[in-house]
Amino acid sequence: MTSEAGPRAPRTGKSWISHWNPEDEAFWNSTGRAVARRNLWASILSEHIGFSVWSLWSVLVLFMTPAAGFDWSAEQKFLLVSVVSLVGAVLRIPYTLAVPVFGGRNWTIISATLLLVPTLLAAHLIQNPDTPYWLFVLLGATAGLGGGNFSSSMANINSYFPEKEKGWALGMNAGGGNIGVATAQLVGLGIIALFTVQAGHLVPLIYVPLLLLAIWVAARHMNNLSSARTDVSAQLAATRDRHFWIMSLLYVGTFGSFIGFGFAFGLLLQNQFGLNPLQAASLTFLGPAIGSLVRPLGGRLADRVGGARVTLCTFLAMVIATGVVVAAINLDSLPLFTTAFGLVFVLTGIGNGSTYKMIPSIYAAKAQNAISQGTPAQEAHSHNKRVASSMLGLIGAMGALGGVGINLVFRESFRLTESAAPGFLAFGAFYLVCAALTWAVYLRRPARTTAPAADRVETSTR
Repeated sequence: MTSEAGPRAPRTGKSWISHWNPEDEAFWNSTGRAVARRNLWASILSEHIGFSVWSLWSVLVLFMTPAAGFDWSAEQKFLLVSVVSLVGAVLRIPYTLAVPVFGGRNWTIISATLLLVPTLLAAHLIQNPDTPYWLFVLLGATAGLGGGNFSSSMANINSYFPEKEKGWALGMNAGGGNIGVATAQLVGLGIIALFTVQAGHLVPLIYVPLLLLAIWVAARHMNNLSSARTDVSAQLAATRDRHFWIMSLLYVGTFGSFIGFGFAFGLLLQNQFGLNPLQAASLTFLGPAIGSLVRPLGGRLADRVGGARVTLCTFLAMVIATGVVVAAINLDSLPLFTTAFGLVFVLTGIGNGSTYKMIPSIYAAKAQNAISQGTPAQEAHSHNKRVASSMLGLIGAMGALGGVGINLVFRESFRLTESAAPGFLAFGAFYLVCAALTWAVYLRRPARTTAPAADRVETSTR
């Protein structure tokens, strides 16, 4: 039995597409590909701005110096970005459900419009350092609205592309959004260089016209799919599936690390190596930029050789790279730290793409299994595609919680030891656990045949 997630918008009008079957090769080549890619590029723009807004406070904390009227400790700043990250993670769940209710185009317009609230609040707060800390954090947390955009955007784009191209499409969509972290930091660098730390309010204000542009592009170039539905009972059943929790944990390791490190990079440079705001801003954008740019590569590699293989190699490399970061901190070597930390960002980007590709592949495998047991092919594919779209958003939400954990661990690490090294040791141990889990569930060939879905994940990603 299925139930719909709330009242639906009318399914008629020029923005609505009533027939959509990307797995039909003739339809895809004649009509589907062009429409899907048009929606993809518009979605990337909106998600990019969303990530930028979500990242605003990771940039603005660089402006929060005693000279600007802020006498905040490192622990207070880490807590602020942790709360923003938390709000973004939690909002990913309702944002996933919003696409089937309102339509992908309509929700993109609504969600982009909502982002005007945190941008204007950020511009006000950064000019008022006397605002009580609790109120500052409460209002600043509205920037988390930008984090929710990811799940709705990914769930929407997942419905447009055939299985064989999902890795590329999801990687492009996510990578284009992820790089919003770096562009926001580049904007901050430019403002500091031109106007000093006294002009922090200009950073969010720059995004107001960009948001208006994103709204216009979505209204003009995006569509709603009438076939998009949320099967609530199937969604709840999927959360009881072990693969949901396993993939959530792996995505905590990849995306959680990306967003957590992206938010924390500037604070680490200031508090671990004593860099001033301009020096920190000149380096901060590099990690998120390269991590975002290689995310589509992770999806493409997963399409070619299998998501689990790419994910396993990524986690093992992250263990080694994190160890080098710890060595750089102990040696007080900024060049070694930035090089090794940059490599960690590259690996998180590749892992983001490969783990996200594994999610629809798992449910595609489940559809094939259902067909082999007698379920009509159209019914099996339709059901599992709806579940996969919802799971993309839910697992995205779980992964984003990793960003909260990253910043809370750094907060405690600095509070207890005045160093980030213990935090990075903890992260390295976690990546080793993720590598072992990936191998055990999705790559190991057990003697018994109790986990055929693991093998089918690899087969379906080739």
